[in-house]
Amino acid sequence: MLVTVSTDSGTPPYEQIRVQVIAAVQAGTLAPGAKLPPVRRLAQELGLAVNTVARAYRELEADGVVETRGRNGTVVSLHGDVTARAAQQAARSYVEAVRRLGIPDAEARSLIDDALGT
Repeated sequence: MLVTVSTDSGTPPYEQIRVQVIAAVQAGTLAPGAKLPPVRRLAQELGLAVNTVARAYRELEADGVVETRGRNGTVVSLHGDVTARAAQQAARSYVEAVRRLGIPDAEARSLIDDALGT
């Protein structure tokens, strides 16, 4: 697994790791069941504190992207691209909420564009 961390970035290192792992899963570079490096080894390779990498792994696990299997390490979830499913569910929930509020579709799309900064 190739992960890089930029010290010049305004994004925290744990978030850079998290985003790169998700991108690798979505691209198929990290297949379901693929083992991630141990936290200590990745921290050493990246020159980061162990807690920084551990936080990235915890957040990936909370998102369902990876599973921790104790002494067997951390692996990519076997359940496919959970981030896409979570985003789809969030979109469905948003649509249900704006329709309950009586907001027209065009206005709901405008609110999304505003939130995305586009």
